Amino acid sequence: MRTADFNFILPPELIAQQPTSQRDESRLLVLHRLSGRIEHRRFWEVLDFFRAGDVLVLNNSRVLRARLRGTNAQTGGAFEILLLEENAVNDWWAMMKPAKRARVGTQIKLQTTPGNSPPISATVTATNAEGHRRLRFDGVENLVERLDQCGEIPLPPYITRKPHDASANDLQRYQTVFAQPIGSVAAPTAGLHFTEKLLAAIRTRGVEIHFLTLHVGLGTFAPVKTETLAAHVMHEERYEIGAATAQAVNEAKATGRRVIAVGTTSVRVLESVAAQQNRRLVAGSGRTKIFIHPPREFQIVNALLTNFHLPCSTLLMLVSAFATPGAMPGREIILSAYAEAIRERYRFFSYGDAMLLL
Repeated sequence: MRTADFNFILPPELIAQQPTSQRDESRLLVLHRLSGRIEHRRFWEVLDFFRAGDVLVLNNSRVLRARLRGTNAQTGGAFEILLLEENAVNDWWAMMKPAKRARVGTQIKLQTTPGNSPPISATVTATNAEGHRRLRFDGVENLVERLDQCGEIPLPPYITRKPHDASANDLQRYQTVFAQPIGSVAAPTAGLHFTEKLLAAIRTRGVEIHFLTLHVGLGTFAPVKTETLAAHVMHEERYEIGAATAQAVNEAKATGRRVIAVGTTSVRVLESVAAQQNRRLVAGSGRTKIFIHPPREFQIVNALLTNFHLPCSTLLMLVSAFATPGAMPGREIILSAYAEAIRERYRFFSYGDAMLLL
């Protein structure tokens, strides 16, 4: 398939710049896959679509305050650093701007909250084929423990904020209410709509709620740049599934109950592990680079809650595959649903509205 087949035109004003005043007050487009019928709801009405015995699986990764700012220790030139992945304590791969000035050996003084000491510095120790820099951090026992003092929430570029202007609201709202292990550089956005009250109401319906962890990288949201899907090299992301989640999903599949995934990140983990383990989940951790696009059969997931995604992104391709498992027409079905969402003025991307595929 051609990457351009997954393009669509989105009016810029529909890119959500702020979250809704209440998490579960966002809108919800419900797509019934067999009939093609669409309903327009509010997110809290998702309760109407759950039934006793369902297993709801959410990604509980916590977003790092991964954007750092600093100056070249020799020239005073400014750098912006975006942490990508931790290799070991104080050893990170990162994106840097301007990258061409971040040569191996460059030393950077990080900006921190006034009054905090000792100062933190970073040294570029290596580069890779993607243009990322490997950084060694000094002056701190563990950088992660100081990110509240020197880091900013890494809002995606389509959410416009002035430098240093991520608000206290962003610190709270660009994080799920159930976030636990820290490691993502972008939020698992489908989970942003849930409140503690809504999760309690879902449990009251007899739904089992379980968690897995996939630390979201920037590659999740990046558009595919190759002309064809076959030529695209998928990024890797770290995941972990606990024993309780694996057991609950396996029992649901064995007894004909639904597994509902919240977010494409949850789908990637569930389907990746199932593909390796003969349609079953096994507790453990690993890395996945699964690329889900039409046509694709799904071994675990029966329903999907997700946001509205970027044109030509792997996330849009995954949702298109889920619309018609094992067949090709899902792209047309999803792009048609997106066209209706645009007509109805839904809000798109991270702080936008949600979609439920049943």
